[in-house]
Parts: sequence; structure tokens; C-alpha cells
Amino acid sequence: MDRRSFIRKNGQFTLLAPLIPFSLDGFSGFSREAQKPEWLKEMIANNDKAVKRISERYVNQPSSPYYGAVLDAQDMPSPHAATSFLKTGICSLISTESQFHNDRDLVEKLGRTAGFLLNLQHADGTIDLLSTNFHSTPDTGFIVKWLSPVWRLLDKSTVSEKKEILKPLYQFLIQAGEALKVGGIHTPNHRWVVCAALAELYKIKKDPGYLQRAERWLMEGIDMDSDGQYEEKSSYIYSSLSNRVLISIARGFDKPELLDHVRKNLEMNFYYLHPNGEIVTEASGRQDNSIIGTLENYYYPYRYLALKDDNGQFAAACRLIEDTAFEKTTGFLYYFLEDPELWKDLPATDPLPVDYARTFENSKLTRIRRGAYDASILAGSTVFFTFHKKQVALQGIRFASAFFGKGQFSADSFREENGKYVLTSYLEGPYYQPFPKDKIPGDGVWSKMPRSERPQSEVQQLSSKVIISEVDGGFLLDIAIQGTDHVPVAVELIFRPGGTFVGTVPHEQLEDVVYLKEGKGKYSSGESTIHFGPGIHEHRWVQIRGALPKMDAPTAFLTGFTPFHHQIRIS
Repeated sequence: MDRRSFIRKNGQFTLLAPLIPFSLDGFSGFSREAQKPEWLKEMIANNDKAVKRISERYVNQPSSPYYGAVLDAQDMPSPHAATSFLKTGICSLISTESQFHNDRDLVEKLGRTAGFLLNLQHADGTIDLLSTNFHSTPDTGFIVKWLSPVWRLLDKSTVSEKKEILKPLYQFLIQAGEALKVGGIHTPNHRWVVCAALAELYKIKKDPGYLQRAERWLMEGIDMDSDGQYEEKSSYIYSSLSNRVLISIARGFDKPELLDHVRKNLEMNFYYLHPNGEIVTEASGRQDNSIIGTLENYYYPYRYLALKDDNGQFAAACRLIEDTAFEKTTGFLYYFLEDPELWKDLPATDPLPVDYARTFENSKLTRIRRGAYDASILAGSTVFFTFHKKQVALQGIRFASAFFGKGQFSADSFREENGKYVLTSYLEGPYYQPFPKDKIPGDGVWSKMPRSERPQSEVQQLSSKVIISEVDGGFLLDIAIQGTDHVPVAVELIFRPGGTFVGTVPHEQLEDVVYLKEGKGKYSSGESTIHFGPGIHEHRWVQIRGALPKMDAPTAFLTGFTPFHHQIRIS
């Protein structure tokens, strides 16, 4: 069945149906416009800037087959680009403080974009994520959870000719709801995204099928470990997403018990904070691993529960976000426009923890904060140590040995001993004897004589141990590598771009690479400096065979041979 046939069969009633009324938890219309706080007005002004940016990619040529579409970064008309314009544009359209309030030109453009989005919808109600997922229920869920709230905001507004947008958008949402009631998912968070989308639709249309499908997914239980982290350990992207959508499910389907999971994750985050307000990402199992991330994605959960629970630490987190990343919260404007309860003043601030040592065993991560600096120790990761001050960061330390092309260190065991943190790994490099006579295939095909069936001999061994201990103002790393002798070793200290080295020697050819040959080195940015050393320099080889490629960042190398035993102080 093609999409148009599907609409004629299943969606025609929605084209003609009145736009049904609905009620909102805590929503009291727009008679309180004058009471909007200054931070919300600033968010609306930032949203206006986003409308202008997105409008530059709007296809405004009537002769174009893409008329009404919005092009993405790859110049493709996509559902997600259209959704971005609809979500952002409607928020400005309905806000009296916006320069686009009740703007006739914007109404017309958004109406065409809503129609174009409807044309992109498949007969089964789904859309495509052009970069990877096709006929995708979870990506449909993302779009529904974004567009349902702005549909409700527009429906309750006094915007002229709003039905030009509401009608096609309503049809899109209802058809998408049919897909959400039956479709599958890929990842753990997709379950809660779909449930949240169903909850948001339930505020528009009280279809019992929405609740039934959400309850079927919720039967699986929330994927939270004892530390307070979700399965994907994605501290910047997907943990914050899970918090937001669990709040949507809790509110839309009256399941307040789900908020306990959100609280636990928000509390855990206190111990994932760097002194400059960034969040630790090195333990993530998703695409945000080791990126620079701030807390903007958590602003809505922190604010919602700070007010609901009268929680001073959650309020402190909100104020930290306002100080460090407020402009990045603009994409969540619709939450705050729809719920005037969030406009209230935050409770008094309680201090966040800044002096602790805590291990999150499920994430193989130890976090240590001592006021103005902090460190992360990671097992099972090639970056096993990071160190941050407010304006400068040692993004990671790695080392590799040229041991049979597999000498990149990643701890396979981790333990704490008397306040010290011990990471170890063990490698073997065997040679192989002739294939057993009675198993030789006789045709000379190498792949039919696997190594697993060949006797080993001359087995080489390499043991690596790192002991990390706290010292005054920082840390001492004791690195010991032994077993097979005279194996080249290179230790990398990888710094965040933007600073300058002192006490180091530039590499002969590689950009942003220095040696610390002796003594102490310094890396400074702004008013912050990290001291490191002493150095060691026994060879020039920094791109060890089998090691990971150098990161695109300023890197200081220490080099030597096994048996290698060297201490590095970081402060």
C-alpha cells in the first residue's frame, strides 16, 4: 500500500476532524505571559536566533520538488531537519516576547514544512533517519516526542491561521502513533523514547493503545545499575535523554515511581563534574565517549526535580548550568513554555560535593575531586587517567609498547590497595610450530591450518602495571612494564588544545607533538597550569606499531625500553 492509499484508508478522518481539546498537568494557558522570568525570555531570544539559522536552509522555491523542506548539513531534505524547524519555529511563533510572534510568513513556511514532513512519512507511519535507520520506529519516536508538545502549545495559542500547521502535523502525529504501538527498537534508551512519545501523544488523544504499548516496554524494567548510571553509560547524550523521557512518561501516564531513577542519576552526576562544569564522558559506551560535554542536557530534569522536591543540590546544578552552558539549553524551550510551574524561583542552593574519591564499579571508573582539580581513573580503557583544572585539561594518558603489534595498554584488572589504584595487563606473543601432520589438509591453503591448532613456542610475555596515588596537589603515576626486554615504549600525555608547553622539545616533524626529555614540563591555558614530569627520552619513535593513532591534540611523549619503570607526577 502506498502512503496516499494509507492516508485515504486510515487517516482521512483526521483531516476533517476538529482539533480536539486536551488538558495539561500544570498548564494554565498564556494569560501569564507577563510573568515569564528573565531567563525564559533570554531563552526565547536565543530561540529566535536558531529560527534565523534554520531558515537559511528552508527551500522556498515553489518549482522545487523540495518546496517547504529544510535541508540538513548534507543538503538533504530530511524529517529531522523539518522537525527542527517546526519545533523551533512554533516556540517563537507562540511567544509574545519573540520577534516572530504571530508572524504570517513564518506560519506559511511552517505549514508547508509540516506538509512536507507528512509527505516523508511512510505508509506504516514511520520516518527515516537518513544517516542509518530506515522505517525507524525509534526515530519516529524522537520526532513525536519533540512535536507533540509544540503541537499542543500552538493549539492553545492565539496565533492566526494556525490550522495551516496544526492539521498536517496532527495527521503526522496520529499516523506515527500507529507505528509506535507496534514497532521495534535498537538500543536501551529507544524503549523509553518510544514510551515518552506515546505519553506525549496521550495528552492529545486518549488512545488506550498508547498506554498499553508503553506498559509493555516498561515491563522490562529501567536499565539502571547500582551506581545510578544507565546501560549505555552515555553521560552527555543518552543518560540525560533517559532522564527527560522518563519524566515525560511519569507525568503523561501517572507513573511517579519512574522519577526515582531520574533522581538517582542526577545525584550520581555530582561526582562526574569537572571544576569548570563539564561532565566526565570517558566511561561512555556510545558516541559521546571522551567528547567535551557540559550539563545543558540535564537542565530540564534538574529544574523539574529541584522544584518538585525542594532540592537545593539540584538547584545548585541548575545554577551551574546557567553559569556555564545556558545558551545550549535553548533546544528544550518547549518544556518551559508548556509548564509555568517551571517558571518559579529555584530553592536555596545547597553545595555540590567538591572533595571526594568514589569508584563507580559498573562503569570501571574512579573519580577523585579535590576542590580546584579532579582526576578520572579508568579500567578497560586505553585512556586510563585524566586530570582537569578549571581552564586546562590533561585529556588522557596512554602508553603502548611495540609488542607484537598489540601493546596498547588497557587494564584488564583494577583494584584499590591502601588508597592506591592499581591497573594491570598481561600480554603474550607466541611463535607457532608446524601444523600437526595428521591434520594437514594437503592443498597448501593457509586458512585451513589455523594458529589455534598449531603448537606454540618461544612465548614472549609482557606485564604492565600502573599504580596511581594521591600526592600534595595532584597525583603520582608509577608505570612499570617488564617481561620481554628491549621493547620500545612510548607514553602519551594528551592535552586539550589551546594551551602552551614549557620545558618540552618539539618533535622534528609532527605538529602538536613534543618530547619531555628531562625535568618537568608545564602546559598552561588561561590562568591554569598543569605540571608534569620528570621526563625520559631514550628513542624518537612515538607512533608505535600496534598503538592507536595520535589524537588530534597537543601531546607530550616520554619514551624508553623495557624493562621500563618511570614515575610521573601530575599537579
